[in-house]
Amino acid sequence: MQATTIKRSLLGVAVIAALGVSYAKFGSQAVGPAEAIATPLAPAAAPPARLAAALPDISAIVDSAGGAVVNISVSGRQKTGMDPNDPMFEFFRRFGTPQPQERGPARGMGSGFIVSSDGLILTNAHVVADADEVTVKLTDRREFKAKVIGLDKLTDVAVLRIDARDLPVLRLGDPVRARVGDWVVAIGSPFGFENTVTAGIVSAKSRSLASDSYVPFIQTDVAINPGNSGGPLLNLEGEVIGINSQIYSRSGGYQGVSFAIPIDVAMNIKEQLVQHGKVSHGRIGVTIQEVSQSLAESFGLKSTAGALISSVEKGSPAAAAGLEPGDIIVKLNDTAIGRSSELPPLVANIKPGTQVKLQVWRKGASKEIALAVGEIPGPKLASGDSEAADKSRLGLALRPLTPEERRQVDNPNGLLVENVSGPAARAGVLPGDIVLSLNGQAVRDVPQLRSLLDKAGKNVALLIERDNAKIFVPVELG
Repeated sequence: MQATTIKRSLLGVAVIAALGVSYAKFGSQAVGPAEAIATPLAPAAAPPARLAAALPDISAIVDSAGGAVVNISVSGRQKTGMDPNDPMFEFFRRFGTPQPQERGPARGMGSGFIVSSDGLILTNAHVVADADEVTVKLTDRREFKAKVIGLDKLTDVAVLRIDARDLPVLRLGDPVRARVGDWVVAIGSPFGFENTVTAGIVSAKSRSLASDSYVPFIQTDVAINPGNSGGPLLNLEGEVIGINSQIYSRSGGYQGVSFAIPIDVAMNIKEQLVQHGKVSHGRIGVTIQEVSQSLAESFGLKSTAGALISSVEKGSPAAAAGLEPGDIIVKLNDTAIGRSSELPPLVANIKPGTQVKLQVWRKGASKEIALAVGEIPGPKLASGDSEAADKSRLGLALRPLTPEERRQVDNPNGLLVENVSGPAARAGVLPGDIVLSLNGQAVRDVPQLRSLLDKAGKNVALLIERDNAKIFVPVELG
């Protein structure tokens, strides 16, 4: 049996060789003459009011909301294996440092939508992650280079900004009010077909996926395909209630099950990224599982509601508060926990440091425990100084040379390139290069290089050392 996998509605768009078009025709069989004479003697009952109701007017929603949906195209460099015959292969072998992966050109596209008239746009993090250049196209065919304000891979939300004013904006809806069975509409760019509209219904709410347990997804049967990622999910009032993010598929294409990030979750991420440039997620440090009927009976519970703690992380907020394996969390503050999957997104949405009250079931009795929420650790850098010197302008991740590396090069004061993207990548700078100077000024450390970049114009000259040779590389910063 073929394994079921979760496929993101990803960036990459392949060349389309042919498109198959199918349709279904619905109708009723014609009534014969004899039947037409007989029917007045037995009048048919009126159909139920619900069946006679007209289908929703999707065109009105598209007219009001379509102008705020954008097409996003990205360019970057994808990792490829490093050739052992490459001169830099020996360079990294001698230094004993991890060998970098070369990066080849890559392109892709997705969707997004405008949430403020001054150019703020929401999309999926996986649409723009690792992109060197992001281009936003509006429905009026104007194109803008977009700046990635920030992204949060944990919730798959990203915020972009374009230099434009007086843009159309989508109104925000309340995903809590959405009901299973409600009609919903998606607008996006599947396979690159811009501003394509599809419709369906809400299939379920608060779905937890194994790879994204911190998002209470809205499940729909709206057709979502590669290129739809980051586009809006709208209710019949034309309000956005979610960001189309994933599909569940055996084939890699749409098979009737799609997932959207609730807009309230996305807007919380957006506010943090705009205000602080990063996102903080709460954690308490427990591993939980569902409460089955047999487990409920063994623990003396009358229902299967709650989240059963199977382990407590040492040194975590949960350990400090005295939570134990076997405790069942039945309420967080005033929110009852119906299923274990409901707890992670609730905790992740709490600001670290916040005091909360947990109601737990322990050894046949209810107990209240106070707890200070911790923070989910963010991604770690390779080293303290391995931050990009100025990622938006130069695109280099650099670090000082180790003592062993200094002994093997001519100039011991340079900075080693660990990763490269953007302008530097386009200019031909490679991982393993050593940056010696910028515009004739010797480079000593990352803060000094940042200072030199702040004073630089649109073009700079980098002196680098590569394979025991020094070369100048002109870099156009833009």
